[in-house]
Order: sequence, then structure tokens, then C-alpha cells
Amino acid sequence: QVQLVESGGGSVQAGGSLRLSCAVSGYTWSSYRVTWFRQAPGKEREGVATIHTGYSPAFYADSVKGRFTISQDNAKHTIDLQMNNLKPEDTAMYYCAAANGVTYSRLFIADAYSNWGQGTQVTVSS
Repeated sequence: QVQLVESGGGSVQAGGSLRLSCAVSGYTWSSYRVTWFRQAPGKEREGVATIHTGYSPAFYADSVKGRFTISQDNAKHTIDLQMNNLKPEDTAMYYCAAANGVTYSRLFIADAYSNWGQGTQVTVSS
């Protein structure tokens, strides 16, 4: 059973930074893809950044490219999301999700992931 626990959310002003962390347990570390999704009220869940724990590279949604960085800590078994230059439109609940065998065409498709964390709230004020 794969377990995912997010942390690091909070409230910041526009232009600020936050670092989210997803602690992963219950599976072979190098065999899964982990993706950060977000969901704002009334909107669909959106994939923002993804990485495979066994190999690079990372991929990003256009909306966060150049501002967000996904990274992995192989010792701690965490997948972190560094978010810089935050905008009010980044306000959402952020989730990490894990799965193996995700094809490149489905990296940011929520239905491709069977394991989810509980989410952490990010609020950016203008």
C-alpha cells in the first residue's frame, strides 16, 4: 500500500515562495512516478509537476514552468515542490499522487494515478 503525506502549505503574498513536501512510503522507491496536482474551488484537478523516482527528467505544466521546481530526496523518500513567484491564481489544494506505468501522454491526467495524499492548502493573496 503506497502512502503519501503532503506538508508545507500555507498563506503567502503574491511574489512569495513556499516549499511543499510529499513523504512517500510503502513501495519500491525507484519504481513510481510522483506528480503534484492542484485543485481550486470549482475547477478540475490540474497536474503541475511530475518526476519519476527512478530517472529524470521532470515535466511541468505551462502555467508553472520557470516558477516551480520538483525534486526528490532519495534518502528521505520525499518529493518536494519549490514554488517561487507565487500568484493568486496558484491558490488551490495541492495533492501528490503516485503510480507506476504512467505513459507520457497521461502524466497530468488524474485518473492515471491510484495513490493520493490528503492534500495541503496553498493560499496566495494579492
